Amino acid sequence: MEATSVAFLKQLLAAPGPSGDEIAAARVWRAEAATFADEVRADVRGNSFAILHGGAPRVLLAGHIDEIGVMVSYIDDDGFLCIVGIGGWDPQVLVGQRIRLLGLQGEVIGVVGKRPIHLLRADERSRVSEIDDLWLDIGVANRSEAEALVRIGTVGVIDAAPVEFPHGRIASRSIDNRIGAFTVLEALRLLAAERPAATVAAVATAHEETSFAGAYTAAFGFDPQLAIAVDVTFATDHPNASRRSHGHVRLGSGPNLSRGGVTSPVVFEMLLAAAASQQIPYTVSAGPNASGTDADAINLTRAGVATAVVSIPNRYMHSPNELIQLSDVAHAARLIAAVVRMLTATTDLVPR
Repeated sequence: MEATSVAFLKQLLAAPGPSGDEIAAARVWRAEAATFADEVRADVRGNSFAILHGGAPRVLLAGHIDEIGVMVSYIDDDGFLCIVGIGGWDPQVLVGQRIRLLGLQGEVIGVVGKRPIHLLRADERSRVSEIDDLWLDIGVANRSEAEALVRIGTVGVIDAAPVEFPHGRIASRSIDNRIGAFTVLEALRLLAAERPAATVAAVATAHEETSFAGAYTAAFGFDPQLAIAVDVTFATDHPNASRRSHGHVRLGSGPNLSRGGVTSPVVFEMLLAAAASQQIPYTVSAGPNASGTDADAINLTRAGVATAVVSIPNRYMHSPNELIQLSDVAHAARLIAAVVRMLTATTDLVPR
């Protein structure tokens, strides 16, 4: 992967963007898209579009740009903040973390508080923490000091910067699913260099972690005939992984393709054919039901969209240190671009 793309990825991962408040991350994404796309725009739902104008068919490449986060729900007299989760949290990973709040005058750092183990009763020590057991300490002395910095409804994310590992691996918060928004834009970059016949929109969707609202509105507005949703999937190459249900998905094994459920069998076979012709490694996972991705919303839009799910193997999902391998991202972008270049105005997307 080009050094400029890696630098863009780090900037994208570092930007805070909890579901419903994706503005900072979306601005970074649109600024990069403007360097090569024909059209770049945002919509009222918080989605960002980068479009290459062409002919038929219309193709939507979707990766959600939001991440899980927290929201202030109450401020007590001593200035401690109660919080609720935005998206799916395992509260255990919040204990002892630093939080970046998007405060009234700028970012505010807080620390997640919990009673020390020394002060817990024996029966409490074996009980898992719930978010209700935790609070946020921003170092103030009272409610009025706190309210000068934050208010009920203020949002925040884990304060964890991207870290590079060996073998082209990177760990960060927000990889789910900032990496999907990054991948679809990288695919569009490849397509801008070798233009397809199709009209193609890469979209960084909003609200996936809470409602799929961005995917619904983006697909309805763009009205694609074919869509590929890019998200993360569970890597099963670590201790205690369940391969019987999630398959053998390793970092470095290429993009993961979901078979079944919301996936169009026509587009799935196109992905396999493109991977074979371009010698791109991949794995396949069984997905007989809903995918838990933007594809669940996109495939139902209007009269239906031929949709597929391409995923990046990810360790430690919904944690401060999700871990991926950049070669999987590069292979996913190449695969998506290859499929789009296969399309013509007469491509039949109906399973027959």
